[in-house]
Amino acid sequence: MSLTTLPSHATDSTRFEAPVLDVVVPVYNEEIDLEPCVRRLHAYLSAHFPYRFRITVADNASTDSTAEVAGRLAGELPGVAAVHLPEKGRGRALKYVWTHSDAAVLAYMDVDLSTDLGALLPLVAPLISGHSDLAIGSRLARGSRVVRGAKREFISRTYNLILRGTLSARFSDAQCGFKAIRSDVAERLLPMVEDTGWFFDTEMLVLAERAGLRIHEVPVDWVDDPDSRVDIVATAVADLKGIVRLLRAFGSGRLPLGTLREQLGRNPLPVAGVPAGLTGQLIRFAAVGAASTLAYLLLYALLRTGVGMQWANLIALLVTAIANTAVNRRVTFGVRGNDGAWRHQAQGLIVFAIGLGLTSGSLALLDRLSANPSKPVELVVLILANLLATAVRFLMLRVWVFRSRRGAHTRD
Repeated sequence: MSLTTLPSHATDSTRFEAPVLDVVVPVYNEEIDLEPCVRRLHAYLSAHFPYRFRITVADNASTDSTAEVAGRLAGELPGVAAVHLPEKGRGRALKYVWTHSDAAVLAYMDVDLSTDLGALLPLVAPLISGHSDLAIGSRLARGSRVVRGAKREFISRTYNLILRGTLSARFSDAQCGFKAIRSDVAERLLPMVEDTGWFFDTEMLVLAERAGLRIHEVPVDWVDDPDSRVDIVATAVADLKGIVRLLRAFGSGRLPLGTLREQLGRNPLPVAGVPAGLTGQLIRFAAVGAASTLAYLLLYALLRTGVGMQWANLIALLVTAIANTAVNRRVTFGVRGNDGAWRHQAQGLIVFAIGLGLTSGSLALLDRLSANPSKPVELVVLILANLLATAVRFLMLRVWVFRSRRGAHTRD
């Protein structure tokens, strides 16, 4: 395994000076596309990038002539280096080069250069200035322009929805091959990243968010590569396994994210109207939910004497749902003012309908099982159904109704 960390030309005046940016191009059997990619990238950086740079071709176990092409380019172009790793894995290649580079900012892009290079300086500028810790190109952010088929569009959006629902991810695009990280952050963060394949990006971003790091997103122009050889099914399976592994790690407390947060994390500023992180939201939501549940049960008991149990459930749940949405809007998620209030209530009613389905379905099942159930049994069934509805309600309020649309990512 070898790594060239300096420009190839000994006569270059910047030979002994570390570059500001190291752009890694991970490749596997790319003997045809590699040379035009590196030459185009080198020409662009030479003409438009105002800092010292390096391009590192990271060949991970290619079986064609990719390594030879990379070596020839490193010998011909100043500021180009070549690395050959005997084991396959994009994540493995990136982790190795990034942890051995002497550059202040580390980036990578796919060899097909699907992302417009005009987004490179906006990507790394917040890292050079110290404003942000990581940066990603996003094909799903407002302002991006993307050309790709419906199948890939569906897969990409579905994957990001899964990340939001399972790992509470706030970044918009995990898989765009256009990312950057500060070297001091990479030094502490990357040892925690276990994946060596395509899930490497996602794992790195999720851990960064959990550690309270700031992730900058850049809308990009992106054109799909019709010759992409990525195995979508195998990659999807590996990604799902990675999600399960992270959930287990978070549940067991195995990852020292608290230590990383102390070293690098950014504590959220106490700005009025900005919601706190998940822990604070859960505590406030639980308090609001307890009050709502009590009000619901009291109202249900009062109405039950005059109407049937389904009507009593409907009215009690509707009234408390409207009040619950209003209180959670202000108290739990810190939303101030009247902007979006009607939309939030409308979305809250959709969430209410789901809760109604759970509770009404439970009552219907109870009625089918027992023609004349006792009041205590009826209340126990309602309480259990409401606990499930409450969990669903919090998830939907957090990731859908009151989801932050800001670019910053902060947590408790």
